[in-house]
Amino acid sequence: MTHTPRVPAASRLFESARLGALELPSRLVMAPLTRNRAGADGVPGALMATHYAQRASAGLIIAEGTTPNAVGQTYPHIPGIHSAAQIAGWRRVTDAVRAAGGRMFLQLQHGGRVGHPDTSGHVPLAPSAVRFPEQLQTPGGLRDAVAPREMTAEDIRSTIADFASAARNAVEAGFAGVEVHSANGHLLHQFLSRNTNLRTDEWGGSVEGRIRFAVEVVRAVAGAIGPERVGVRISPGVNVNGIQEGDTEEIYPALVKALADLGPVYLHQVYADPEQPLFREIRAAWPGTLIANPRLSHEEVAADGGGRRAELLLAGGADLVALGRGFLANPDFAERLRTGAPLGELRPEFLMHVHGPEGYNDYPALATDAGRAAGGRRDDPRPAAA
Repeated sequence: MTHTPRVPAASRLFESARLGALELPSRLVMAPLTRNRAGADGVPGALMATHYAQRASAGLIIAEGTTPNAVGQTYPHIPGIHSAAQIAGWRRVTDAVRAAGGRMFLQLQHGGRVGHPDTSGHVPLAPSAVRFPEQLQTPGGLRDAVAPREMTAEDIRSTIADFASAARNAVEAGFAGVEVHSANGHLLHQFLSRNTNLRTDEWGGSVEGRIRFAVEVVRAVAGAIGPERVGVRISPGVNVNGIQEGDTEEIYPALVKALADLGPVYLHQVYADPEQPLFREIRAAWPGTLIANPRLSHEEVAADGGGRRAELLLAGGADLVALGRGFLANPDFAERLRTGAPLGELRPEFLMHVHGPEGYNDYPALATDAGRAAGGRRDDPRPAAA
């Protein structure tokens, strides 16, 4: 059986690309996806090694948000990169992905006020003592958020140092680089946003004050491992986790300019849309690689996993495109996009706050080359090998 490709045959999506020292086989990036499959101690295990190795055909994998210190933990079973056991666990993951031919960055994510003492053992830290407005998943179930403690100058300095240390740990664990998470309502984004940063010192108030923390974190991380190993994720105007930026059109051009001066290897924009003026402004101002992550409807995910939208983003100025949900139910997502093979059906009940292989490592890959030659393309009922 033959299938119609889901994106045009001449699509740039399947061209090779350069990212710092990496040669990527395509412009299709696996976006970071929270899946809660680490151990209770934040150590990645065999489940995670298998999961990422199954998806090693992505041009680049950006591994899920990983905490740089204990107080930054968001939910139960989120991985960390601040202990020797966590470094060793991630090394098993990167070894498995490298053996399968893949390349990985690690996203560094501090939850800020998106955290709970029942999960981390610590009162969460944030730019200001503004409580998270929703309940949070904890080991004991959903709990009301607690008021975070406003960070002192010493807290800020030590957290910046923790990001730098986590970046060094990530390189030790075998990652090609790290992505600093300044998006989706987590700590760096909380510093950027007017409703979560009420400070009147040098870390708040003006645009220059509110971007300072993000800039200093990236400066420290780049100083620790080199800017060619560092990416940054932003989400202009995305109001998740209770964020209301207040001045999106002013703060992001200033942030992008300040980050560009530090020379990170890429900028990763969430919910990117080439029709939006701010995306075009960011593209014009950013001198390096721009990764675009689109907002997809359920219909688009079901139809082609976002392949057509990826093509539009590349035509509109993106250098790489990050897709998430398509990779969840399709370990060989890139091959399915290229050939038009059927996409697997996602089981959303297994996305988060569950901890086993079901809905994680049991999605089937396409048949082997021998099977395709004998009887055409079909879905192999067995999970792909790690």
